[in-house]
Amino acid sequence: MTLSIAYILIGIIAVLWGADKFTDGAAAIARKMNIPEIVIGLTIVAMGTSAPELFTSVVSALKGSTGLALGNIVGSNIFNSLLIVGAAAAVVPISISQATIIKDIPFALVASLLLTAVCLDGNLTRIDSLLLLIGFALFLAYTLQIARNGKTEDSKTEKSQALWKSILFIIIGLGCLIVGSNLFVSGASTVAEQLGVSDAIIGLTIVAGGTSLPELATSIISARKGQSGIAIGNVVGSNVFNILAILGITGFISPMKNLGGITTIDLTMLILSIILVWAMSFTKYKIERWEGFTLLGVFSIYLGWLIYSAF
Repeated sequence: MTLSIAYILIGIIAVLWGADKFTDGAAAIARKMNIPEIVIGLTIVAMGTSAPELFTSVVSALKGSTGLALGNIVGSNIFNSLLIVGAAAAVVPISISQATIIKDIPFALVASLLLTAVCLDGNLTRIDSLLLLIGFALFLAYTLQIARNGKTEDSKTEKSQALWKSILFIIIGLGCLIVGSNLFVSGASTVAEQLGVSDAIIGLTIVAGGTSLPELATSIISARKGQSGIAIGNVVGSNVFNILAILGITGFISPMKNLGGITTIDLTMLILSIILVWAMSFTKYKIERWEGFTLLGVFSIYLGWLIYSAF
């Protein structure tokens, strides 16, 4: 138990430090290459911070822990929309571009609806997974189209950082994010198992929270630095990447014959969470502090329900 707690603490420290370096590197490259921060957030940052979810879900599915694999993704996306956006906005109000409201967030909502639809029969087959992967390919094509437009409406004039240094920051930061998250998940899962909690609950709470630490740290730090494009793009991109790419890859490698304890309530909360973020984005194209606290309140209620249902 003592070693597991040590893993948790070391993991948190590594994730926080790694997120800071990763964000600095990604933002610097965005400015240097004249790419909008929202594109960097939707792609490089989102994929990088979702690496722990990919590793955890694939390994869990291969080991037959369907509840852990699916719960990790569903839980992570709920964490992203409610806890991460809520916490980031509570620290500093997040500005949302019109394009993000009209195109990016709806894409995350469609991904959530698609996942719910393919899970209605209680299975995730290779055909279902292929549909998810096709959706991800469309998302990438759309995001790359934004990059080609080359509009840097949210870029800032700051002192240019050497390209090699930016790349080094991204590599070191990503390494810390992955290692730190794995240490956290390993320690937290061990503690939960000793308490006799089911795979689905572990996936929806502890593992989802652990693998979402990179997104949490990256979004809060980005918001504090005034990089709203990366902060919100990271969350939206991670949600899309988690569902379409990670579950697509996971289900294709190892089809899931059951949902492992994931309920309609969990899938409903997945959809509701992104709808809440979308609705709040329309208020002056900004998620205010009080709206951030509202998201945190909804998350607390859901987390309380999960803990109650676990015992």
